[in-house]
Amino acid sequence: MNAIIDVYFDVGSPASYLAWTQLPALADRCQARLNWRPMLLGAVFQATGNQSPVMIPAKGRYMTMDFHRFAASYGVPFRFNPHFPINTLTLIRGAVAFLDTPRFDDYLTAVFNAMWVDQKNMADPEVVASVWAEAGFDPGAVMDQCNAATVKQRLRETTDEAVEKGVFGAPTLFIGNEMFFGQDRLWQVEQRLQTNG
Repeated sequence: MNAIIDVYFDVGSPASYLAWTQLPALADRCQARLNWRPMLLGAVFQATGNQSPVMIPAKGRYMTMDFHRFAASYGVPFRFNPHFPINTLTLIRGAVAFLDTPRFDDYLTAVFNAMWVDQKNMADPEVVASVWAEAGFDPGAVMDQCNAATVKQRLRETTDEAVEKGVFGAPTLFIGNEMFFGQDRLWQVEQRLQTNG
């Protein structure tokens, strides 16, 4: 039976974007399955007393530089979004809405690239609608799904679940009950899978 990697993430997290670019290949190499767990990072911060690294200027400057280093080493595009931080409630509800559908990857690709490659202001509803439309989604239909009670409830439950498991930031990955925080710990995830399966 293939190992499962639970991935708690938020599209407003640049580290989540970088992890997203690498995790499918990592899972293939390790014959593991990715279990994507969209959560609202702002609510996790509130529940745990944590905050974005950019709230501390010196740390924010370093983290931004470090993200660029990792993007270069991964061979993926990355441009820090000048509109950061962005309230991702609608965007992450969209991820929840498409989670169990064939278009989940398309949705994440569109939103992650808009945020962390194209530097779009994803706090602007018109910009969000255009990003969805360009990716082949009906913006009105997506918004209806984002406002659905079932989607709102599922996001709340996943976010609460993350906090209960000890999550304080994004991305946070689990193999069973073993936690790995940050996209810069993917090598540990791979090592763990190759050693123990």
